[in-house]
Amino acid sequence: MIHDITDRDFDQVVERSPIPVLVEFWKPGCRSCQALMRQLKQLEQEVTGKVLIVKMNVEENFQIPGELDIHSLPALALYREGRFERFIGGMGTKEEILKQLPVA
Repeated sequence: MIHDITDRDFDQVVERSPIPVLVEFWKPGCRSCQALMRQLKQLEQEVTGKVLIVKMNVEENFQIPGELDIHSLPALALYREGRFERFIGGMGTKEEILKQLPVA
């Protein structure tokens, strides 16, 4: 299950994760966000224990999306060792996303 993350617990979750963290920035009513979430739910089953996938509602959280200067949704950000590494492209399918993840 992909858990929600907030501005308040973001640093704690990301910095304490022993594995890379993939964050989907989304908002309610965004059809592209919902489509991506379905792909991420399928992907999560394949990367469990290798990548932590979480989601952040940008209508309820402003700090982290603002720091990353996110203007279009959905957006996927990869964090490693508690630090932002890069945005992930390939919004279409789990296969496209998987190719860009650091999984062994």
